[in-house]
Amino acid sequence: MAPESGISGENRNVPPALCNRRVYIETYGCRYNFGDTAKLAEVLKHHGSTIVASADDADAVIVNTCTVVGPTERRMLRRLSALCDRELYVTGCMPQVQREAILSVCTPRFLSPDAIQEWYRGVGTVAGESVGIVQLAQGCNGTCTYCITRSARGPLRSFPPEEIRQQVAALAAAGAAEIQLTAQDVSSYGRDCGHTLAGLLATLGDAPGSYGIRVGMMNPATAMDDLDSIVDAFSGSRIFKFIHLPVQSGSDRVLERMGRRYTVEDFCQIVSAFRKRYPDITVATDLIVGFCGETDEDFSASLDLVRRIHPNKVNVTRYSKRPFTPLSQGKDFPDAVKKDRSRLLLACAEQVYAEQNRPWIGRVVPFMVTEAIRNGSVMARSPAYQGIVLNEDLPAGSKGHAVIRKDRNYFFIGERVPDT
Repeated sequence: MAPESGISGENRNVPPALCNRRVYIETYGCRYNFGDTAKLAEVLKHHGSTIVASADDADAVIVNTCTVVGPTERRMLRRLSALCDRELYVTGCMPQVQREAILSVCTPRFLSPDAIQEWYRGVGTVAGESVGIVQLAQGCNGTCTYCITRSARGPLRSFPPEEIRQQVAALAAAGAAEIQLTAQDVSSYGRDCGHTLAGLLATLGDAPGSYGIRVGMMNPATAMDDLDSIVDAFSGSRIFKFIHLPVQSGSDRVLERMGRRYTVEDFCQIVSAFRKRYPDITVATDLIVGFCGETDEDFSASLDLVRRIHPNKVNVTRYSKRPFTPLSQGKDFPDAVKKDRSRLLLACAEQVYAEQNRPWIGRVVPFMVTEAIRNGSVMARSPAYQGIVLNEDLPAGSKGHAVIRKDRNYFFIGERVPDT
């Protein structure tokens, strides 16, 4: 088996082979993985290495892997096979649960996510990017029967509030316009150590700078437990009025089989509580289609839920059996069924987007630029995190007002107007 760079014994330090080198890091998956990469890059720079933009320019290559669904796993293995003749390091979720699959296509060294966290605590610097990531916790205490990430990341381990506050302040000082708080389940933050998400959010945002804070994915099961306090915590002027609340199915029967520990009405209650307090809040959700045992009636319930809730964004995933999960041996649907359901659900969602977006055309809204798209074009965000593309060059963090001219389903085209 290839050696692993962990945090015990002689492996507590960064591997010497990654010091004073040109290193290329390729990252896949969720924002949490990108947060690991950002920390690893700072560690390597601290040890004299240069982060380069392509594998061709690198002495060593690091791949930060994702294995959340089958197609992603296959993509990872193809990519690792293509890099097998390079000095290769692998981190992320795959080495924790599918090391043998990796070793079947290449012989890398492994960098554990725990090691990255340990190394970073000795460095603490941040890059001057317009969008920064702050990890709140690693792992989760969920019981989802389809999720391989639980096995890869382990139980919930929340990071200290002061450490989080320091990272937010450092990113703000470095010029970040958007700071994304991320975890496997953000609303479970602190349950392992006596803290809460609401309490944490109340302490963030005091650092000087022109930035907004986006709260990441919350599981309805844990959000329900402290709903009133979390809703109150979103009143902070720095907090984007945006929630990512994956419901996964519109059928309680399927949710029970998924091990999600909430009902459809619980989800609706959470959305209602946020919208009552913040009427323009952006609501994003996730839905899985073709889950094993999902009937036509169950799928219709998901369609009905989208029409009922009117989310601003729906992430649709076709169910994929994952190893090391309770349902790994369950009966699966043919790909054609999952593809048809995915297509129908996306079409339904886009109809909802059109209804949701139509009243915004012609409205003037405040904005803050969060990142450049290309020369002459930037992405701005409204207080409710609506994406507004402005076709001009503006620095990240700049604020103003824009009239919304066009709807592009997932974002708007806007035009800056003079402030009066």
